Amino acid sequence: VKLAEAYREAKRPWPLQDNETPTEAAGRLAERFADRAAVQDRQAAFARDNFEEIAQARLAALAVPRLLGGGGAGLGEARCVIGRLAEGDPSTALILAMQFVHHVGIALSPSWPRHLARRVQTGAVERGELINILRVEPELGSPARGGLPATTARRTDTGWVIEGRKIYSTGSTGLTFALVWAKTDDEQPSVGLLLVPMDADGVRIEETWDAAGMRGTASHDVIFEGVVVPADHAVDLRPPSGWSSGDPLHTAWNTTLISAVYDGVARSAQAWLLSFLRDRVPSNLGTSLAQLPRLQEIAGENERLLFVNETLLNAAAAAVDAGTPNTAARSGLVKTSVTENAIAIVQRAVEASGNHGLSRANPLERHLRDVLCARIHTPQGDSVRLAAGRLALGV
Repeated sequence: VKLAEAYREAKRPWPLQDNETPTEAAGRLAERFADRAAVQDRQAAFARDNFEEIAQARLAALAVPRLLGGGGAGLGEARCVIGRLAEGDPSTALILAMQFVHHVGIALSPSWPRHLARRVQTGAVERGELINILRVEPELGSPARGGLPATTARRTDTGWVIEGRKIYSTGSTGLTFALVWAKTDDEQPSVGLLLVPMDADGVRIEETWDAAGMRGTASHDVIFEGVVVPADHAVDLRPPSGWSSGDPLHTAWNTTLISAVYDGVARSAQAWLLSFLRDRVPSNLGTSLAQLPRLQEIAGENERLLFVNETLLNAAAAAVDAGTPNTAARSGLVKTSVTENAIAIVQRAVEASGNHGLSRANPLERHLRDVLCARIHTPQGDSVRLAAGRLALGV
């Protein structure tokens, strides 16, 4: 499915100020974000300063159609922006990646009321407002593995009343809107998404997020207690069977951008390792560690995997932008391959640098904690391999 023509038309100037491209702007911001990433990690707080600068650079609207003043970016440009930002602060990059995924979905969805779509899209353009989907629940776990949500949308004469709790709500304290995954209270319930302003009465955030990695994502619990929204805020409700297969375009955007986040972490880890090996001169060696063949081989193996990642991400993005996205199964293979390579790169950098790599005085231990979070994102490795194996075997 090709992007809508409106998604490509330019009605306002783009590139950005000072003739920066979005990727150049992301690189400039990444350097600033890297300077405060350690503090953000220790505070485990939403990086408001980062997102103020992202809004000023207009990057929050990169995936909004150009007809509305956004960037109208394809996946190739979006993945470059996310990868560069992730080199500075992957928590910030992940929140923005979700923003891009959902704005593409809004622009191409036939079910969204246009006045709501325009409200969300213009908010991103004019104020850098953020949106994300809230799906995971304490009892349900990941919805990708099946089951109905406990969160309920009860019909009223004028709309819906929402009750429930969501966990791992990425970006929670910085979101303007949430897409809440819920079931209706009908005898034969529908399942889907309701648009909820995060400042609505009855929305409450419990700051529960205290993970080892990606600490700045503010992935807290969000509780909905009698939250009232109008009828048209049910932007995509379907029978449960209607969600049984993933949309290839949405899946490709999601998996590619998640992969780009963790590839960015690996690139930061490799940059730190190369600098460490060049600068470290043990007295018993009399020259830098960079002169040792064993460490040259380690650096080279990391370069190999980074090249593989770049090739996979470029190919996945190019397929989407050409209107021929990978199947959901193949997108899962890209995500698993890129993120497992990223983990291997960071782990190898830690092994090569020894205690220096694990010292909190250096960023590598943070990169290790962050990159391991790649295994948690849907689709997870076991599901990807199972689907690929069944497909190959024809069972």
